Amino acid sequence: MPPLTSQASPPVLAAETRHAVSIVLNGTPRSGHAHPRLLLSDFLRHELGAHGTRVGCEHGVCGACTVRIDGVAVRACLTLAVQADGRRIDTVEGLAAANGGRMTALQEAFRRHHALQCGFCTAGILMSLTDYLGRTPKPTEEELRDMLSGHLCRCTGYAGIVRAVMEVTGQTMKEGGHV
Repeated sequence: MPPLTSQASPPVLAAETRHAVSIVLNGTPRSGHAHPRLLLSDFLRHELGAHGTRVGCEHGVCGACTVRIDGVAVRACLTLAVQADGRRIDTVEGLAAANGGRMTALQEAFRRHHALQCGFCTAGILMSLTDYLGRTPKPTEEELRDMLSGHLCRCTGYAGIVRAVMEVTGQTMKEGGHV
């Protein structure tokens, strides 16, 4: 029977073998080794020591593990480390580093508006917002809330997060400021 396509097959990775993975992590070339099924979130934390990326649900639902790959926010628990080979990965540790070692305006606004409590979800929310605000610099409150619906936060009630983002974008919340 002839092959279904004439395209080359993707490389087959041996499950028992750790494969070299080289990335640019927050602007710095880094490398390590990963089994083919190792999640990017685990690779970042355990192989490269980037502990700011949190692992919550491991199903892509909570958003705690959000990082940016080549500038786009993605769930690191739904991405294999070997898929990130050769890519630029930005984590929450890189936000201040890219801002001369100072917190970004968004991070400062989170502090001012008490937009974090336990902090477990905060890194993922900041990474998603960094990507989102780069594409949508003046979101409406409704658009912002819709974007935040992809992140679970059990502590804040989201009001402080919305206030912080609205401040950074030069907008004000609706009367009452309910989320």
